[in-house]
Amino acid sequence: MTQSVESKTVSPSVPDRLLAEATRLFAQRGFDRVSVQELVEAAGVTKGAMYHYFTSKDDLLFAVYQRVLKLQMSRLRQVVEGGGDVTERLHAAAADVVRTTVDNLDDMVIFFRSLHMLSPGRQREVRRERRKYHELFRSLIEEGMSEGVFHDKIPADIVVNYFFGAVHHLSMWYRSDGELSGAQLGAHYADLLLASLRTD
Repeated sequence: MTQSVESKTVSPSVPDRLLAEATRLFAQRGFDRVSVQELVEAAGVTKGAMYHYFTSKDDLLFAVYQRVLKLQMSRLRQVVEGGGDVTERLHAAAADVVRTTVDNLDDMVIFFRSLHMLSPGRQREVRRERRKYHELFRSLIEEGMSEGVFHDKIPADIVVNYFFGAVHHLSMWYRSDGELSGAQLGAHYADLLLASLRTD
């Protein structure tokens, strides 16, 4: 006897719902202007459910930082360790950080607006993880310089800081309903970076 199985849509978990609503509300109104009550009502959960997963509103803010850092670091490692031409890998890495920034724009708004609201220890942790990302990105530039593919007239640190300064500014002007998608914008940013480094 054949039994039909109905496909069911899996609802987001309580932590995922809380994190999604926290990201939306923190980006729209600012971390300090959103109450725990508003968070749980928006997520459709009780305060007890929230405190089961997050000890405080600060924990939710920290989770936003962890999520975007983990995502971008994981993707960068795949590119760096993928092997092949360093020019292609740097282009892929530069395009990806722009695309993932655009895809998670609310996270980035929070990232630069609310870092000072984390505890000093957590601020240091976020900065440490961000520094690891920049150092891994810089390693691609240094690899290209050592191979003679990229010129070394400008220190790699300055190149990285200049590039990420432009990336971090995206949250101030990019609009998802604009002419360029995140992938298209990422390709343009990557092209500009490589143009500034090529020896020819």
